[in-house]
Amino acid sequence: MKITERLQQWSGRAMSRFSFRNATIILCFFNLITALFLIHAFISPPNSNRSDQVLLKYIKESEELRRAMEPVDLIKRVREIEREGHEEVDTLQEKDAKQSAALDLISRLNNHRTYSDADNQKALEEWRKRKMERARQRGLGRNGTAISQE
Repeated sequence: MKITERLQQWSGRAMSRFSFRNATIILCFFNLITALFLIHAFISPPNSNRSDQVLLKYIKESEELRRAMEPVDLIKRVREIEREGHEEVDTLQEKDAKQSAALDLISRLNNHRTYSDADNQKALEEWRKRKMERARQRGLGRNGTAISQE
């Protein structure tokens, strides 16, 4: 029993010293210390200037090496060849389009001259027949309606 009594006495003392007010004050104190530490870390410049300079030097050297290794003359020549190829294709396409249009027009004119007389006569006769037939049907329709109205 003595052990349990001692625990109760100790916990009672601790509870009397440890209140919500004291806990809030301790927590606010730790938050304040943390905030000051973070502000200091954001405001103060980094201490590793030496390593930053070494890193920048390494980056510059690697960029210079990369640029030195680029085949600049080859790239220029490839671009020139591409431009020449596009220009040749454009001129050939324009010439081909003009020539094909001219040949097509000539062939149409030649075909039209040979077949135009016979085909035109047949088409004209068929058109006249259809026109006359329609006129007859209209005439019959009017006569039929006139008779049915009387």
